[in-house]
Amino acid sequence: MRDGFIKVAAATPEIRVADPEYNANQIMAMIDHAEAEGAQIIVFPELCLTGYTCNDLFLQDHLLKAAKQQLSRIIRYTGKNGADAVIFVGLPLERDGKLYNVAAAVQSGKLLALIPKKNIPTYAEFYEMRHFTPGNSVAVPFTLEEDTVPFGTEVLLDLEDTVEGLKIGCEICEDVWVADAPDISHALHGATVIVNLSASNETVGKDTYREQLIASTSARLIAGYIYCSAGEGESTQDIVFGGHNIIAENGTILARQKLFENGITLADLDIARIRHERRRMTTFRAEGDMDQAYEILPLEMKTRETQLTRKFPAKPFVPSDAKARARRCEEILSIQSFGLKKRYAHTGSKTAVVGVSGGLDSTLALLVTVRAFDLLDLPRSGIMAVTMPCFGTTDRTYSNACKLAQTLGATLKEVNIREAVTVHFRDIEQSADVHDVTYENCQARERTQVLMDLANQKNGMVIGTGDMSELALGWATYNGDHMSMYGVNAGVPKTLVRHLVQYYADTCGTDALREVLLDVLDTPVSPELIPPVDGKISQKTEDLVGPYELHDFFLYYMLRFGFSPAKIFRIAKLTFEGTYDEDTIRKWLKTFIRRFFAQQFKRSCLPDGPKVGSVAVSPRGDLRMPSDASAHLWMEEAERL
Repeated sequence: MRDGFIKVAAATPEIRVADPEYNANQIMAMIDHAEAEGAQIIVFPELCLTGYTCNDLFLQDHLLKAAKQQLSRIIRYTGKNGADAVIFVGLPLERDGKLYNVAAAVQSGKLLALIPKKNIPTYAEFYEMRHFTPGNSVAVPFTLEEDTVPFGTEVLLDLEDTVEGLKIGCEICEDVWVADAPDISHALHGATVIVNLSASNETVGKDTYREQLIASTSARLIAGYIYCSAGEGESTQDIVFGGHNIIAENGTILARQKLFENGITLADLDIARIRHERRRMTTFRAEGDMDQAYEILPLEMKTRETQLTRKFPAKPFVPSDAKARARRCEEILSIQSFGLKKRYAHTGSKTAVVGVSGGLDSTLALLVTVRAFDLLDLPRSGIMAVTMPCFGTTDRTYSNACKLAQTLGATLKEVNIREAVTVHFRDIEQSADVHDVTYENCQARERTQVLMDLANQKNGMVIGTGDMSELALGWATYNGDHMSMYGVNAGVPKTLVRHLVQYYADTCGTDALREVLLDVLDTPVSPELIPPVDGKISQKTEDLVGPYELHDFFLYYMLRFGFSPAKIFRIAKLTFEGTYDEDTIRKWLKTFIRRFFAQQFKRSCLPDGPKVGSVAVSPRGDLRMPSDASAHLWMEEAERL
């Protein structure tokens, strides 16, 4: 439960139609199994105590009494087994002479509530109205043996004392398929988890639609959704059930049961993440805007450690699927190039100045600029690719910068800044033998001055090359490479830059361009501000600031979901096990936090640039952060890791 995680289960037992005792035995065995796996919310299918397909047997008193008896048996069992999971079981139940399709909420030997199905389908293969009455919204008292509990749809189970923000709402099968689903009202009254007891039969293609429905519902509600469906054991007289269990969270399917296999589907819901998203989305209506008819039932549950089985992508900005990654790359390149196109159309400029180093960032910026010029029907010769060798430039990067410009048809210009920087060293009394931050930044600022002045000469614009990961860490020289007239890479993290260049290489259709791009991809990331050793790059960025794949991981979960340092550390250990040890992750997480807070002043005066994803650091959009914000709270927690 730490960090807002809670393990949940959708459990489909193999049943016998019209045999509640047998079915109760299967349910109790699955309760034991799910609880042994750490599940604290367990959902069973609709009418699982009798079977959904009983049809007119639902009118038999004998069956209804047996179902009620077996529910009591299950309740007593949960009081003896020492566990305290909240369990939802489906059964037919009579109230005031009418029959209802209900979900019984049970915990630790107590019946908590009875939630009836609100929407009763009578179309196609469904004819539930023959037997069942639509459920009432406002809860009324109902007594089962010694327990008097609320009976109605407007009931929420409140576990705030165990997991902050955890409230459970319940609906049954058809309820999720209608326009005014109960889950909407549940969520607006504070439910962060919706459970659905279902008996959804299989037809061709229905599983795909069902997954889309559950995923989109969880996204729209900004909630966790546990969907449990009937499976093997139901009557196949006319229809077949596949046990298609689905657990989703805010649009993402965390786990699914393979069709036609009964069993238990487990997943870790992140309630803290759901709460963060609702806070962030100011259009999500607060419960204060709603009526107060709901009955909120406070519950207690033992706090325990959730053993995480949930997977967190090591590169959250990069789709793992090759086709999805290619689509993402094409989309981002289009956003970048169309953004730049608009800026050129607005200014009327016909010249671009791009500093090219032979590295990944400047390569991507040049490729984007070429795309923009092609969209504008401007000659590529209007793109001035400027190489500015100095003390740290290697033959490899210099050669790649030149080849790239020539292959793309840009105008190549070389400005060797060694002499100018040396004169500047003399002016400010900086020793050329002292390779400190002044030594490095003098070169970066000289390069920016050259680019700006060339842009003035040509009535053009300097295209910025720095990426979002560098901006997050402040890995840029203030008023040096930090500055441009339009930063096309400002919304692109370093881990994605590589894939964008790779995608361009794979799709460009030109052997010469592909060859130089592949060599750029194979070159170590470096600002090349320190003299090389034996002709090779001596200054590798990731040796100094840390691995970008770690920093991008930290950046994503801190900004996108507001995760604390402890939570980030926890999931990073899980994700990068076998790649980085705990000490390494801890070291670079501290570095990230320290630099992220200390370098906001650089981000506060960034040039314009396009947002391309859900995480951005622009001071005009996503990150309205004071430059003087203290890192103390975050560093304090990081130091305790």
